[in-house]
Amino acid sequence: MSRTGKIKKRQIESDPIYDNRLLARFINRVMKDGKKTTASKAVYGALETIKSKNLDPLNVFQTAVQNIGPRFEVKARRVGGASYQVPTETRGERRMSLAIRWLIAAANSRSNKEYHTFADKLAAEIIDAYNNTGEAIRKRDLMHRNAEANRAFAHFRW
Repeated sequence: MSRTGKIKKRQIESDPIYDNRLLARFINRVMKDGKKTTASKAVYGALETIKSKNLDPLNVFQTAVQNIGPRFEVKARRVGGASYQVPTETRGERRMSLAIRWLIAAANSRSNKEYHTFADKLAAEIIDAYNNTGEAIRKRDLMHRNAEANRAFAHFRW
């Protein structure tokens, strides 16, 4: 780490079709082995599927990511030899990062029998998250329940 102060966070360029930074960040996260074109095709294919269901794809995507993002998380704090799971509020950058990660993981874990391509899986998971259902929402609820269960240790927060 640098000793000369804060490091400025790099701004990624917005995606060319929808002109949205969150979508560009999502595409970068979907990308494997530097194959950005393949990742873009999958994401844009999912958005086209959403569009074919008479929904605004960008609005649905942004709402889905907002719905998935956890409000609270637990962090391990070591106090006097014991580790406590201390509930803390999740800041905006991390909330988006977790939401994107969970959305991709939930889409990957969907059955291949029902959906043929990753774009189909992704579209289904985005629509489910938009409707507050699905695997990614279940993951968020699990994290909220864990934070709620450990609320007694909230006084260890600093």
